Amino acid sequence: MEKVRVGLAGTGFAGRLHLDCLSMLKRYKVEISAIASLDPDAGDLAAKYGVPEVYDDYRKMLDRKDIDVLDICLPTDMHQEACILAAQAKKHIICEKPLTGYFGKERPEENVGFTVGKENMLAKMKKECESVERAVKENGVKFMYAENWVFAPPFVKLKNLIKASKGTIFEIRSDMSHSGSQAPYSRRWKTSGGGSLMRLGAHPVSAVLHLKHYEGLIKGSSPIKAKWVFAETAQHCKIESFRREEKKYVVSEWIDVEDWAVTIITFEDGSNATIFSSDGVLGGVRNRIEVYMSNAVIHMNMNPNNTLEVYAPEPHIFGDEYIAERLETKAGWNFANPDDKWMRGYMQELEEFIDAVFFDKEPSSGLDLAIETVKVIYSAYVSAEKGQRIRVE
Repeated sequence: MEKVRVGLAGTGFAGRLHLDCLSMLKRYKVEISAIASLDPDAGDLAAKYGVPEVYDDYRKMLDRKDIDVLDICLPTDMHQEACILAAQAKKHIICEKPLTGYFGKERPEENVGFTVGKENMLAKMKKECESVERAVKENGVKFMYAENWVFAPPFVKLKNLIKASKGTIFEIRSDMSHSGSQAPYSRRWKTSGGGSLMRLGAHPVSAVLHLKHYEGLIKGSSPIKAKWVFAETAQHCKIESFRREEKKYVVSEWIDVEDWAVTIITFEDGSNATIFSSDGVLGGVRNRIEVYMSNAVIHMNMNPNNTLEVYAPEPHIFGDEYIAERLETKAGWNFANPDDKWMRGYMQELEEFIDAVFFDKEPSSGLDLAIETVKVIYSAYVSAEKGQRIRVE
């Protein structure tokens, strides 16, 4: 292989991140051969990054023999089909998180989050995962799960410290929260597959699962898997006093999805992880993990972090200069992120995936992690609905 040739499906937020990162991997033999997008600006985007071909349907890229990898940055409800078709076309797969979910496509009603039992959702989601796994294995392609937390430098250092300590992880606490997505798709279960736990919680859920897998492996045994889940979800936007507030600083238009969730995972070895995911937290994106061990404590503040603290008396002073994701105002004290793509692992993620294809290696984040993540999330939804602990199969 002289170069890894990538076809990018989708040019939304994630797709543009991938485009930007792939274009910066100049020392790698990588080529962005085509993009598929319904965005009217897709042509301009292709010209900016020197991409020679633009399609209105990603399936048109699958017929091309000169494309090695399909990079799937489509809406989550399209992931399963895209993964299967890519595998059948013998294309390696990069898939954005989460792998898939339940979207109620067969249901006539709109508010499936309130009308469909979560056990039914879990069962259907498992079948979708099985179909992807079968297609990947039967066609001998690589599946690379784009969970950026796994590749973020603070997270990699956290893993190194865990290994060096030789201690036992007792407990992990992790948080992915902000003041709410502006994307219309996120309001309904039919287009999002869930609320804050699905959209935001997928990051910390994958991260803690990966850490426990890693702990088991470095101790010379098998990965330590999730065994039980207990969860609670809520719609804080429906609190009456909040609804009466004239000005709202957080997104409040959630329909049949939760805007807050807490999930407790119990692992096979008896250790625990607590995951917070909320669309009602001001002050920018929170990406945090705390690891409590038998002989050490490690706090990872991926965002916000204090590498660069800035102050402005008025929000216009810093102009269009980026400070941090999902920040409500640039006024006052803020924690500016010097390089978001590097700090949060997007660059390293795609670098490793290109390496995995070029050198025929297995990625650090693959199909097993993608499937276990959505199984834990949907088991958590069952738990919240039933009010009881649920075993993760």
